[in-house]
Amino acid sequence: MKKLESIEQFESLKNNGKHIFLFSADWCPDCRVIEPFLPEVETKYSQYTFIYVDRDQYIDLCIEMDVFGIPSFIAYHDGNEAGRFVSKDRKTKEQIEQFIDGLPS
Repeated sequence: MKKLESIEQFESLKNNGKHIFLFSADWCPDCRVIEPFLPEVETKYSQYTFIYVDRDQYIDLCIEMDVFGIPSFIAYHDGNEAGRFVSKDRKTKEQIEQFIDGLPS
């Protein structure tokens, strides 16, 4: 999974193509639980580019995006928010796949 490197990169990615941003942090235990199966999810949904957003490094972006719990996912299609799975709750592989399956094509 690519890691976000700048706010400019976020804006560029958000506005071009299909991307799912994973808001996470190294210290988050629920974020660690989903790590082992994320490569499988990325492979299954290869029409998306998955981007890791470090909550601590981009706290202002998280506030702007109303991401107050992690892990959280926000999908964009060419500049439009396609969906969000934002909460502080632990997420299962099935829940993440249901979220992606529910996104407009």
